[in-house]
Amino acid sequence: MAKPLPVYPVASASGATITLADGRELTDGMASWWCAIHGYNVPELNAAISAQTSKMSHVMFGGFTHEPAVELGKRLVSITPEGLNKVFLADSGSVSVEVAMKMAVQYQHARGERGRGKLLTFRGGYHGDTTGPMSVCDPETGMHGLFNGFLPVHHFAGRPPGGFNVPLDKEYLKELAATFRLHAHECAAFICEPVVQGAGGMHFYNPGYLRAVKDLCKEYGLLLIFDEIATGFGRTGMMFAAEHAGFTPDIMCLGKALTGGYMTLAATLCTDEVAEVISQGEARVLMHGPTFMANPLACAVAVASIDLLLKSPWQERITQLSKNLSLHLRAAAQMDAVKEVRVLGGIGVVETHQAVDVAKIQAFFVKRGVWIRPFGTRIYLMPPYILSESETRKLCSAILEWVA
Repeated sequence: MAKPLPVYPVASASGATITLADGRELTDGMASWWCAIHGYNVPELNAAISAQTSKMSHVMFGGFTHEPAVELGKRLVSITPEGLNKVFLADSGSVSVEVAMKMAVQYQHARGERGRGKLLTFRGGYHGDTTGPMSVCDPETGMHGLFNGFLPVHHFAGRPPGGFNVPLDKEYLKELAATFRLHAHECAAFICEPVVQGAGGMHFYNPGYLRAVKDLCKEYGLLLIFDEIATGFGRTGMMFAAEHAGFTPDIMCLGKALTGGYMTLAATLCTDEVAEVISQGEARVLMHGPTFMANPLACAVAVASIDLLLKSPWQERITQLSKNLSLHLRAAAQMDAVKEVRVLGGIGVVETHQAVDVAKIQAFFVKRGVWIRPFGTRIYLMPPYILSESETRKLCSAILEWVA
């Protein structure tokens, strides 16, 4: 309120182009915080939401069910890693993490493990802005340090060393094991963003660290939660980042791209075992019930978005997008202002030595006809999958011009 950043009124959006109220057109490099994977004003998604509106916009999901929710559940079970057979639908990514955390605690409680009320996680992570997720975000470098006296206190392992293809660090693995030895007895689960820590720094790491965490969770009786809100639906080159690690977590959180950016919706999936243990416990049910759980409009457009993704050549698009980002951002690595350039799937990151002035860099990019919203020292791209080579080059050229 004191020194507000400028905002740019939007009149419309179509494809990978956002049109401002004054007529200027911007090539979108953000997919509206990573959710509009098909771009904007998509005919198939427009039709799905319009058709559902004529039937019903909402009905409570307590005592009722409906076709869009059933169909969405079927699709999610079919495309997620094998074994995630139970689906809980919620209203936002942050809430899906809340649900996952509560699932883990209820699971341990039902097993008679009453002293396991905490979680373990990596430093550097980000899981959302509601209370539970805030408490497992990085407590020092995250956005939520102001609330430290209010939030539950959990346990943090060191951030995995960077580099998707960098060999595993044996010393780090020893530190990870030591953290489990020290704290696992009071933890219900380990939660992390697989392979890519998003808002915590666009940090890529070797999926081998996830396999190490899996083994430690099994040894100490913890569930493993993958927060795939940012990485799900193809963003890293696999349908889900868990596939890079080659195994199924006990619980998975989905959001963002779930509806193609049309409506807020999220899902928390778990294995049969997790669901059955919770159902045999004292409460008998998962103790969470959102008003807009399984909203029919959101479920209908999510079904259409998944179908559109599966029918599209999404893997080829992500492979080409990755090549284009690597090609057109490569020159930035030689510039004095730049610390590192990294690309994984449909994510391109130019990390600078100094934090950017958001207002200044935003105005610079808008003048050049692109929409890129950096944070801290990261100027990054997570665009719609439909981006053309020329549109990718335009976005990358604007970044190169800024850091030159």
